[in-house]
Amino acid sequence: MNNAIYRFQLPKNEPVKSYAPGTEERKLILEELERQKNMQVEIPLIIGGKEIKTGDLGDVVMPHDHQHKLGVYHKASEKEVQMAVDAAMAAKKEWGELPFEDRAAVMLKVGELIATKYRYVMNAATMLGQSKTPHQAEIESACEIVDFLRFNCAYASQIYADQPMQMTDHYNRVEYRPLEGFVFVVSPFNFTAIAGNLNAAPVLMGNTTVWKPATTSLLSSYYLMKIFQEAGVPDGVINFVPGQGRVLGGVCLTHPDLGGIHFTGSTGTFNHMWKTVGDNLKGYKSYPKLVGETGGKDFVVAHPSADALDVATGLVRGSFEYQGQKCSAASRAYVPESMWPEVKMHMKEMVGRIKMGDICDFTTFMGAVIDEPSFDNIKKHIDIAKESQDAEIAIGGVCDKSKGYFIEPTVIEAKDPKFITMEEELFGPVLTVYVYEDSKFDETLDLVDQTSPYALTGAVFSKDRYALKRASDKLRYAAGNFYYNDKPTGAVVGQQPFGGARGSGTNDKAGSYLNLVRWVNPRTIKEVFVSATDFPYPYMSEE
Repeated sequence: MNNAIYRFQLPKNEPVKSYAPGTEERKLILEELERQKNMQVEIPLIIGGKEIKTGDLGDVVMPHDHQHKLGVYHKASEKEVQMAVDAAMAAKKEWGELPFEDRAAVMLKVGELIATKYRYVMNAATMLGQSKTPHQAEIESACEIVDFLRFNCAYASQIYADQPMQMTDHYNRVEYRPLEGFVFVVSPFNFTAIAGNLNAAPVLMGNTTVWKPATTSLLSSYYLMKIFQEAGVPDGVINFVPGQGRVLGGVCLTHPDLGGIHFTGSTGTFNHMWKTVGDNLKGYKSYPKLVGETGGKDFVVAHPSADALDVATGLVRGSFEYQGQKCSAASRAYVPESMWPEVKMHMKEMVGRIKMGDICDFTTFMGAVIDEPSFDNIKKHIDIAKESQDAEIAIGGVCDKSKGYFIEPTVIEAKDPKFITMEEELFGPVLTVYVYEDSKFDETLDLVDQTSPYALTGAVFSKDRYALKRASDKLRYAAGNFYYNDKPTGAVVGQQPFGGARGSGTNDKAGSYLNLVRWVNPRTIKEVFVSATDFPYPYMSEE
């Protein structure tokens, strides 16, 4: 028996490839894009290691060319969902009892396969299926997911090493057991890396999962599942179950063996799941762990001391990268009256140079929004701004879904700080700006804090250190990830653990030990060396 104690060192972040002209990575990704564009993939369910085809099919299309079909996927019925729960529970004991270093080895192999053999497969699938540019794909469907897998091993070893103090007459220790049931994983379309970590984090800690991937990111999710299998994740440890949320939720959320939920998606969906769990508490063997990262209405506040070009650049990148479809994307901004003309001028110039279109054209900065319902919702809100006396379109505003679901980078100038697009999450390339009086910076900070139910990310631009401190203090609970003089997007594993509170989730910080500790069920063990032989205590003795 190997009795070594394993302490994994914190790794370095996976280097980001540039895809610049003349590079080897540019050549390889173009080849892979061409290969995947010219094939159609049939995506089955994968339950207990077996591929299952139900015959109830849905299409996988490119958002920027919605007539181009990348494949079809099979949808689960309640029967298959129950099979997935059974497979997860059957695999639980053996996987949970496997030594941590063996589970870590499997996760590290997943990371290495993505970093090397399958880097361009994952990036191309993410680009085509989720309409990401090569840079946006590279930073997450390669680098971020690899970082999650590697850093998680180091954080997990820290958790396992955290033990109680020892005494001379007895021995104390803590056993970090997996949860007693299965973990229901619900992943979003916008980050392949999130889909990977939602499974990998609980699995590393000895749990098994039933995974509902987003139907609008199935190509990359399917390839990810195949990599998990190739790396040696045993059958039944991760069960890949595409299908409708109500079908999977109907089985998983009411099952007695539900041990936890690992979720990224809308606040409304997470609220519904939480309520369903609350309504079914009597039926569970133990209280399920609920971990969710949900919506955001992320802000940028410019102080009068800030540099206008810095603010404009932060707003353009923070609002329009990946079509604003990041949980952290800037969607409301507060700019002082004296600065707004210059900020708007710079933004107009930058947006005028943004090319939107096919992500296989590497001169593009933006692709399409993910699907027609998203397009229609964003367009509806832009139209409201066009028709309202309380707002006007300062930049962009054109929407066209004839070929792909394209929405121009749009800036709305709101006269009312509580205008609908200042409050509601749109999840698209729309930024609403409220122009405030220079002398009312502190009052504006109060407005920022009180306007939105969310608290995910936020940024403050200022050259005045006192102003930065006041903003940080007043906005202490307004954002779980807070940035000085930078856009509110782009959190890096190991550097800025990610998550927010209020209506933005449980703030369990993916990319840190804080998330991993939610997937264990600790047991304290005390061993007495010499047992007591009688019951009285010294205070009971006679004088």
